[in-house]
Amino acid sequence: MINSNLTALIFSAALASVLPACKSGGDHSTTSNEESPAQDSTYAPVETEKPNTDYKPAIPGQTRAPGVKTKTALNIQVLTSALDHPWAIAIMPDGRFLITEKTGSMRILTADGQPSKKITGLPAVISEGQGGLLDVILDPDFASNRMVFWNYSENTPEGTRLAVAKGKLSNDETKFENISTIYRVSPAFPSTLHYGSRIVFDKQGNLIVSTGERSDIKSRPRAQDLKASLGKMVHITKDGKPVPNGPFANDPNALPEIYSLGHRNPNGLAWNPVTGELWESEFGPRGGDEINIIREGKNYGWPTITYGLEYSGEKVGAGIQQKEGLEQPVYYWDPVLSPAGITFYNSDVIPEWKNNLFVGGLSSMHIARLVIKDNKVVGEERLLSDEKQRFRALAVGKDGALYAVTDAGRLYKVTKK
Repeated sequence: MINSNLTALIFSAALASVLPACKSGGDHSTTSNEESPAQDSTYAPVETEKPNTDYKPAIPGQTRAPGVKTKTALNIQVLTSALDHPWAIAIMPDGRFLITEKTGSMRILTADGQPSKKITGLPAVISEGQGGLLDVILDPDFASNRMVFWNYSENTPEGTRLAVAKGKLSNDETKFENISTIYRVSPAFPSTLHYGSRIVFDKQGNLIVSTGERSDIKSRPRAQDLKASLGKMVHITKDGKPVPNGPFANDPNALPEIYSLGHRNPNGLAWNPVTGELWESEFGPRGGDEINIIREGKNYGWPTITYGLEYSGEKVGAGIQQKEGLEQPVYYWDPVLSPAGITFYNSDVIPEWKNNLFVGGLSSMHIARLVIKDNKVVGEERLLSDEKQRFRALAVGKDGALYAVTDAGRLYKVTKK
């Protein structure tokens, strides 16, 4: 639970401050330590726009946290602008990058961002709308087995759906061998929206995959349906089988692979290096974008509760934000951030960023830096807002730099000067 005393102290400091909200510049020679506040002071919240709703947070500090500002001088570089709608970025053991391109290909980039030829041999994707070739992750034993896992949208007679595949990267790095599709989200639905989807490995070497509820008013209730894998986190083995002893494994009316439910369009997953818990970013509708801590068997409420509205401006369902048995987000935005990929900064290169959560913003066109303490957001900063880019995915490199890909085809490197 949120520590209300700590939050009250933080907000008192924020309100007492006369300093403006910080919007970190994106000029490639930017330094962000000019006129830095004292170590323990904060700025006003970075969000100054009027919210879409008059909904009140359920927990102190659940939205509009005090602003913070990076004191380290930053060097911001565009390593390449030649990518074709990149969606995900994986760091290879030697520091290179494996990047998916939404239209259906992957590329390996050198550590300085030079793209290679496209990797062939991938299953066909449906790249309309929000579909296409989406997330990618290396097997924990990639250095010895060269296995790669990814997800993508595919077509069926009933509609489109998310699928998870794996394959072995050839020694010459030009193709994948022995490709197999190990899991398919059900049911298929005639929509090109809200596939999710990110993949992470747990400590046992199994996969957790986030899935969307496909956006349509007809499909969204399936996020609460344990017989469907829409709007869920699913927990599967490397062969796509349900991980044994899941929270719904003994329920004959549930899919045994379901790990959590009640999700709308979860586009980011990352393990918290301090607590070991799984954190998630999730699109709300008009307002109500969320950061959640994903716990086994929990229900995250969509579409029953939300801090957002329908795009028409009408309430979603009964227009409630709290209900017993449904989880509250750790943090939410209104107006929206449009949160895509997330990563925790786990390097010592920029010490003040250690264990902070970074969130790629799409429509908001910035990277959000969230300072986390005791599972609460106690500070927020906007980075690279001057770049005017839709930040799709983030990763921390072997060199301690923060890397980001954008919908316009750029690969950014952010590190200290």
